[in-house]
Amino acid sequence: MDKKFYLVREDVLPEAMKKVLAAKELIERKKVDSVADAVQLVDVSRSVFYKYRDAVFPFHTMVREQIITLFFHLEDRSGTLSKLLSVVASANCNVLTIHQTIPLQGRANVTLSVSTSEMAITIDELLSQLKQLPFVEKVEILGSGA
Repeated sequence: MDKKFYLVREDVLPEAMKKVLAAKELIERKKVDSVADAVQLVDVSRSVFYKYRDAVFPFHTMVREQIITLFFHLEDRSGTLSKLLSVVASANCNVLTIHQTIPLQGRANVTLSVSTSEMAITIDELLSQLKQLPFVEKVEILGSGA
């Protein structure tokens, strides 16, 4: 399933998502010692917090995010990493880290952290290009951060 992102006005967000955003802000600003304290202050359950914490972000956070971490499950073929990196480079992404597992049973996992500050296409377009590579069995965004 491809994940799409939308920009949504705050007044149409469900109350639970607003509370999760408030809890995340308390945690980020170190106004609380734990998730339990944050959810108690904003009156939301921990299960709701964990359900939405990686799905809802303030707009300013998404604008400044310039590093993404991508996870790949690849067939072990000669030149696959080189071809994968070529697609990433052609999008003007700068590779910051690479981690590859030892191939087992003809498959390997690769994790890339890339800077998207100079990226020439959207993240969705990059993911689409990467998914079209014949040796890529899976690609997903593990996380993002500034």
